[in-house]
Amino acid sequence: MWLRDRRGTEPVTARSPLGARRALSLVALVLGVVAAVFFLTRAAGTGEEVWAWEAAIAAAVSLVAAVDLAVLRRRRTRG
Repeated sequence: MWLRDRRGTEPVTARSPLGARRALSLVALVLGVVAAVFFLTRAAGTGEEVWAWEAAIAAAVSLVAAVDLAVLRRRRTRG
């Protein structure tokens, strides 16, 4: 059996990175939605296709952040 040297404080003070990941996902979700709405209104106002592509990218970022938040919620309920 392999034994670890536990003289340090790391096992006692170790923290899960899930809280930081949740905060970053929330920020990405909010900013992504705001950016997507902004770019969509800009695309509708100017009629330029470039703004629509930027709106699609912002919406994709929002979708990834929402999926990540769902995964984190599932992990939290499982324990």
